[in-house]
Amino acid sequence: MKYNLLGNTGLKVSELCLGTMTYGGKGWAAAMGSLDQQAVDEQIKRAVDAGVNFIDTANVYSEGLSEELTGQAIHNLGISRHDIVLATKVRGKMGEGPNDAGLTRKHIFQQVEDSLRRLKTDYIDLYQTHSYDPLTPLEETLRALDDLVRSGKVRYIGASNVAAWQLMKALSYSTYNHIEKYVSLQAYYTIAGRDLERELVPLLQDQKVGLMVWSPLAGGFLSGKYTRENESEEGARRASFDFPPVNKEKGLDIVDALRPLADSKGVSVAQVALAWLLHQPVVTSVIIGAKKMDQLEDNLKAVDVHLTPEELQQLDEVSKLAPEYPGWMLDFTKGDRQP
Repeated sequence: MKYNLLGNTGLKVSELCLGTMTYGGKGWAAAMGSLDQQAVDEQIKRAVDAGVNFIDTANVYSEGLSEELTGQAIHNLGISRHDIVLATKVRGKMGEGPNDAGLTRKHIFQQVEDSLRRLKTDYIDLYQTHSYDPLTPLEETLRALDDLVRSGKVRYIGASNVAAWQLMKALSYSTYNHIEKYVSLQAYYTIAGRDLERELVPLLQDQKVGLMVWSPLAGGFLSGKYTRENESEEGARRASFDFPPVNKEKGLDIVDALRPLADSKGVSVAQVALAWLLHQPVVTSVIIGAKKMDQLEDNLKAVDVHLTPEELQQLDEVSKLAPEYPGWMLDFTKGDRQP
């Protein structure tokens, strides 16, 4: 297991992060999985034994049950809290009241206390805003997060699921007002969905913001189970929850390119798809989640898959984005100003 710095900080996180959306099975998250405490304990132990020191959850996963199971597992296993980088999120709806969602100071302060209680800890390493809130001024959100860092309840703050202009606006506000800045972005990125590369990847690299990747297998589409002859599998996640959106025709072309590479290396299609992400310089950590231990075991092995420059080029050709303005114009005009 390799460890990367989280954005422009000195904090080292494992290149694989354990995701917990499959824990609990309440509400909308039941489509992802319904692991109980024993299964959660087994997963976290296996991940930590493999060198994973980074765990990501959210208050809305199974209506808080995911956080509870995660916190209890760390306690049950006797894992030192200081050996784990624990991340959670705030923004989603956590009740029926008019102020039970969003990124207001009121909601953030309430939810951080609830998350701390469920996680059985007195601090959160990375507290992330789960998306943007169109009703709350950005200034209110960032000032509230800054107060949490200064109070010691939160160590670092991160963003998730935002547009490039929104992230840049937040970074600029924090810079010029000398308050805590977002150190990371959690976003959807996969060889079957490279939209992030248009605007957000250049921003992350320029501003030295870390990238945590969610759904790296495109909601199971890149697991190796899906082929042109079998585009669905009974019991698989996409059979009941077809998300994130995937261009299935192009996605199947990508799977067709992944499969012979996997066969030649004696590994799974999923491992090659994960390895592609681990070879991207912008990626800090790839979040892996599993319903079953054999899925987790398979994903953990991705750190050992090496792709040659020629293999990366082959995969880039089959998966690259179609040209889009202003990207193609910027590429056209930069030729006379190369270092």
